[in-house]
Amino acid sequence: MVSTKYPEIADHGLIGDFQTAALVARDGTIDWFCAPRFDSPSVFAALLDADKGGRCRIAPIGTGYKTRQIYLPDTANLVTRFMTPDGVGEVIDFMPLVQRNTPTPRHRIARLIRVVRGQLRFLLECEPRFDYARRDHDLQLRDSEAVFRSNDQQLALVSDFPLTTAGNDIRGEQTLRAGQGAFVMLDSAPTQELHRPGIGEVEQLLQESTDFWHSWVKRSTYSGRWREMVTRSAITLKLMTYAPTGGLVAAPTAALPEQVGGERNWDYRFTWIRDAAFSVEALLNLGFVDEASAFMVWLYRRLTEGGEGPSGPLKIMYRIDGSSDLTEESLPHLEGYRGSRPVRIGNGAGDQLQLDIYGEMVDALYIAQRKELKAGYEGWRSLLRVFDWLIEHWDQPEEGIWETRGGRRPFVYGRLMSWVALDRAIRMANEDGKPADVNRLAGARDAIYQQISDKGWNPRVRAYSQYYGSDVLDASLLHMPRVNFVVPSDARWIETLRAMRRELVSDSLVYRYNPSASPDGLAGSEGTFSLCTFWYVDALARSGYIEEARLTFEKMLTYANHVGLFAEEIGLTGEQLGNFPQAFTHLALINAAITLNDRLDRDSGISEIVARVEDQIAVSRATLAPVA
Repeated sequence: MVSTKYPEIADHGLIGDFQTAALVARDGTIDWFCAPRFDSPSVFAALLDADKGGRCRIAPIGTGYKTRQIYLPDTANLVTRFMTPDGVGEVIDFMPLVQRNTPTPRHRIARLIRVVRGQLRFLLECEPRFDYARRDHDLQLRDSEAVFRSNDQQLALVSDFPLTTAGNDIRGEQTLRAGQGAFVMLDSAPTQELHRPGIGEVEQLLQESTDFWHSWVKRSTYSGRWREMVTRSAITLKLMTYAPTGGLVAAPTAALPEQVGGERNWDYRFTWIRDAAFSVEALLNLGFVDEASAFMVWLYRRLTEGGEGPSGPLKIMYRIDGSSDLTEESLPHLEGYRGSRPVRIGNGAGDQLQLDIYGEMVDALYIAQRKELKAGYEGWRSLLRVFDWLIEHWDQPEEGIWETRGGRRPFVYGRLMSWVALDRAIRMANEDGKPADVNRLAGARDAIYQQISDKGWNPRVRAYSQYYGSDVLDASLLHMPRVNFVVPSDARWIETLRAMRRELVSDSLVYRYNPSASPDGLAGSEGTFSLCTFWYVDALARSGYIEEARLTFEKMLTYANHVGLFAEEIGLTGEQLGNFPQAFTHLALINAAITLNDRLDRDSGISEIVARVEDQIAVSRATLAPVA
């Protein structure tokens, strides 16, 4: 039976300070927070166990209220508004920004409470549970200052609420009238650094946060049709960036299920090479050069570390500091989100061989080079070693982009992106005068192209398939026109797109593949993948289906949550599933918006070309013998 103790995954907003983040539910509960980093053990994890996980809640006493949640425009400052017959109040949640790009143990969550009409009596409950609720804590309370300690970790709470103890937890109540305010500050600073602010100082911190975000958003060069959603996606990506290294976490959460009650519950608080590469492209397209440069530095550091493991010169993912200890373990003492078990931390896919990461990385570096962000001497030498390795190893089975645990196969997407890596290597060398064995690179690139054309195309299903010899379709191949492997009007590509429309698309939402037709080693099913839907928009727009692309994009935007955020998947009844929010989804949204906006702004005549190609396909199919 599904538990009703949990909010919907989508019923949250995200706040952060560029080293860690927290989720705030629509009822005023912080039910996820890790410190001092994104990938540190949790302090609040009620999202994974409503009884044991820990939380901090501020809300009116009683149940006779409605809530609304919004971001202050063009900021990451989150407003949760409570409306009752007796009054209207709000809690503004934000994290004062860490002003230096070095790791710090101090992270603060500010909660500013205001009443704008009538009066409300607010209840404060603070129940930290350190180390994923595996450690007990002691409590010291003095006046309106409480300190929770657990071994080497602590959390301080300072407030102008009168505070009382509830076991080793804290409660407080206060009545506020129109025009009155109060505050709660959660602070992970060591005791000697603890500072007690007043409400005026908290309001000043809010203004500083607002000023920062307004200044940052002004740097965007995007002026297209979907500015609000693109800006919200950019802010979300910024919130998920670990400033000391430039690494981007795939999501700030762990173990949120892809199927409620199922076992597909992964830890996404790490930096994937793939995500970092796509972020370079998206942020450069928006004009955020500093952030793109930071990600590039992160990528080059991984390249220059040397060494070779099961996944080649690079691992598919790293911790945000660049280390690679990703040991996966389960937390059996936590019940999981609505009973979704096991609750996993760490990620056992870290040593998988996924050939596509090399193409995504080199393509991002090539895009950056064209924006005058070029590799230095050591960076280029490291890239040459990657090219040499890929030439020798591209033609082998692998686990693929979706990190399946059903064994290695010759995935077409891995071959496609290997082709991209070698093609961009040639372009980088030629355009920037860098030394490289261009003839050797070209020979391997052309061999991959021919192999994909011969073995990746399945004449039975009239489409490029997931892996050689398979009849299964895969949404990752929507990248084919984006990376210029196929001409968007090519007959084979149009047939592939049509086949995906028939088999992977459900009311504009796109599945990544059919797991029942292509077993991935895991039990259960999954929803449609939101990033795949945005890839579909991009592919439709490039292939001349402009109006269909626009309709699909607009429909997809309606699945965002109340503050414009997306998780990884959309379930059968429209609910968001998986870790939240997901960086890859927001990256894909940005790129799809840019591509679609560009196609809408110019009349290239592609639609007419596609119509002619479809006529030719119809004639060709009419002459084909029936397939047994």
